[in-house]
Amino acid sequence: MRIKDGDEEQSETNVTAVTPAPAPSSPEPPFTIFDRRQQWLIIAIVSTAATFSGFASNIYFPALPTIADNLNVSLELINLTVTSYLIFQGIAPSFWGPVSDVRGRRIAYAFTFVVFLGACIGLAEAKNYATLIVLRCLQSTGSASTIAIGSGVVGDITTRADRGGFMGIFQAGLLVPVAVGPVIGGALAGTLGWRSIFWFLAIYSGSFLIVLLIFLPETLRSVVGNGSRVPSNFVAKFPLSTYAKLTQVEWDPETSPSDLAPRKRIDVTGPFRILVSKQAAPIVVFLAVYYAVWQMSITAMSSLFKDKYGLSEIHIGLTFIANGVGSMVGTLIAGRIMNLDYRNIKRKLDLRAAATLESGQGNSARTEETEFPLEKARFRLVPIYSCLQCLSIILFGWTINFTVHIAVPIISTFITGWTVISMQTIISTYLVDIFPSEVPQLVPVSTSPDVWAGATFTICAGVQLLALIGPLTQWKYGATWRKEMENQKSQAASSA
Repeated sequence: MRIKDGDEEQSETNVTAVTPAPAPSSPEPPFTIFDRRQQWLIIAIVSTAATFSGFASNIYFPALPTIADNLNVSLELINLTVTSYLIFQGIAPSFWGPVSDVRGRRIAYAFTFVVFLGACIGLAEAKNYATLIVLRCLQSTGSASTIAIGSGVVGDITTRADRGGFMGIFQAGLLVPVAVGPVIGGALAGTLGWRSIFWFLAIYSGSFLIVLLIFLPETLRSVVGNGSRVPSNFVAKFPLSTYAKLTQVEWDPETSPSDLAPRKRIDVTGPFRILVSKQAAPIVVFLAVYYAVWQMSITAMSSLFKDKYGLSEIHIGLTFIANGVGSMVGTLIAGRIMNLDYRNIKRKLDLRAAATLESGQGNSARTEETEFPLEKARFRLVPIYSCLQCLSIILFGWTINFTVHIAVPIISTFITGWTVISMQTIISTYLVDIFPSEVPQLVPVSTSPDVWAGATFTICAGVQLLALIGPLTQWKYGATWRKEMENQKSQAASSA
């Protein structure tokens, strides 16, 4: 008897049959040619690429009051540049994600970084508010998709059994800027002026683009399979040939293209169809609410800490460290916990299957398959994280409202960052599990609250608790919905 985990992947972690099976005439190819060191190198590159989305957003926060004064506009209008950035951060992956799924990861990365670099140079020279807000949208278009493309790379080279840990490392790349970005931004704005923030990003992105093109191989499975297939163009081939030599894998130009993942056409509506599907919508809406409240809290920190505690740009930047550290701790721990949960559930099902077979209740003449409870392996801790974030948001709002010692709201931001990113890591990993070739990315809009801080964040916590219905629904019905989706795909493939 074999426990089916829903993956068509081949890996050392797949469950072997209890009954002996005849040895195959030739060994099956590995899921990926990249060994563990190469996988870590690739994850490190795409994780670093993902830092640009966070840097472009968070490095900006401590300078918001200064930019408002310099451009002679209200703080509310400057806060709209944060909102517009997040809107395009949610829209852009619907274009760049499909491009990376069809043309390749390297090509998509190259174009996104060129757009980002140009926008940063323009922002450094911006002279008025209109230019600022337009270029912030363009900057977001270039940086946001590094998350979607990176998630695709993680899905290309990992299996479900170890994906949680790798996704945790990848998510950490998103979160380093949450901790150090505001510190850098505050220091630059307080010494060299706010324009130096964008010159810093321009230099950083230009340098990294060169590193990426030299060291990141193409991983898209419809182009290179498990990495051992000859790509059709030089852009995809370089530097994959070097990785193949290091892995001691010989490319076979005569190999049938049927061994590759199927090629697709660019479909910009695909991510939106996934977002409204019943397999994704409940948990995406849930995450959108929690992410939005988190963004509201950190966007409001600059003005609230300046008004309530009289902090300078540099000191405001330092207050963001706790939130960033909490975020990084959350994603690293969540990834490890997901791997442990997955393996524990798999092991229990294996033991149960073996016991059933030995008791004579199983049929040794055929292989029976039991559906793996993926939702239980992924969502076990989501309700706990949800309640903790609600409490931390309430604590943040009321302690600032009554000007309690600044250490208390700062500690609350640590808890908020830890819990929301833990949930984001869990849900992102689950979406890669069930949509391995199309990873929807949703980043909701946030605004800076203008009413009483305590009441505002108490209302936010109530909305968050209501949104918990989403993952609970997924927990109960997710397995059934996944089975229906797999049956529909099988019927479509057989009729094609």
